[in-house]
Amino acid sequence: MSEPLPDRSDRSEDATPSATPTDGPADGATGRPDLQAPGGRAALPVERLVASGQTFSQPEYTENFYEAIGGHPTFVKLVDAFYEGVADDEILRPMYPEQDLRPAKERLLLFLEQYWGGPKTYGEQRGHPRLRMRHMPFRVGPQARDAWLRHMRHAVDRLDLAPLHEATLWDYLERAALSMVNAAD
Repeated sequence: MSEPLPDRSDRSEDATPSATPTDGPADGATGRPDLQAPGGRAALPVERLVASGQTFSQPEYTENFYEAIGGHPTFVKLVDAFYEGVADDEILRPMYPEQDLRPAKERLLLFLEQYWGGPKTYGEQRGHPRLRMRHMPFRVGPQARDAWLRHMRHAVDRLDLAPLHEATLWDYLERAALSMVNAAD
């Protein structure tokens, strides 16, 4: 069991712990009034920003995840590679009632593109994704989840994404697969 934290209520406002780095001399005095906070301690960066009258605004981003990883061609490659595995999978293939997997591929492609900042075609054609509701008619247990993740892992690996993009995409896909489980094996 951990010990309770010490009571810090008796510390004065200008007390500075010796282990805390400061922006000025060890005693907190900077010699510049614009860099000092009440009590003579060195002002924190945010205090300096406020005192200077400067404001912070979020930069305008021109790129989203969809664009950053290559847009439509990347998502087509992902979905094609995924369904190559699904086509011969004894657990997943029976969940697709259509003989032709092209409609399922199209739905997944449109969903992923919209989710990651691409065209809004999925929502225009099919409305809200309601992923759990749409998958409820199918028995999705841990084995199906693992098969889905195995094929999707293979597909993601074929994209050769930057590590941060790969981790971001995989994190979502893994969480999505976990949330679809609606039965025990």
